[in-house]
Amino acid sequence: MRTNTMTRTVVSLTAAAGIAAGGLAGAATATAQPTRSAPAATSTRDAAPLAVNNLGLSTTQARYVQCWIQDKWNYNGALDGQLGPQSWMSLQRWLKKYWGYDDRIDGIVGKNTISALQRDLKKYHGYKGKIDGIAGTKTKAAFKDFAADSKPYC
Repeated sequence: MRTNTMTRTVVSLTAAAGIAAGGLAGAATATAQPTRSAPAATSTRDAAPLAVNNLGLSTTQARYVQCWIQDKWNYNGALDGQLGPQSWMSLQRWLKKYWGYDDRIDGIVGKNTISALQRDLKKYHGYKGKIDGIAGTKTKAAFKDFAADSKPYC
């Protein structure tokens, strides 16, 4: 009886050692394989990520905003409910003209963009927070009201 236990132990240890050695051998060959690098970007436009920032809006609500900026602010992108750089550049043109946006028209939703948006939201869409450039829950709730008011443009 004792020899059976000893035999099983030796067989188990041998199997474990074989599995570990095989795993290590496999790892060694895997690391020895040359890696392929991604093709280099051909321009800064190719390298720039598509930054979609709906500020809490659903795609349907964001599409309403796109319809409004298409009608009012020269937006000619897709009405896809994705507020990307083109959408935000149109919004920044509007914010620059009426709401104190004083930065570049670059489509990046930064503190200055949010602060200018908050000025409109405070006056017309029930925003009760500070003009702080932070897109918190109050800003997002008021932006949903803005989107609802934009629906007739679709």
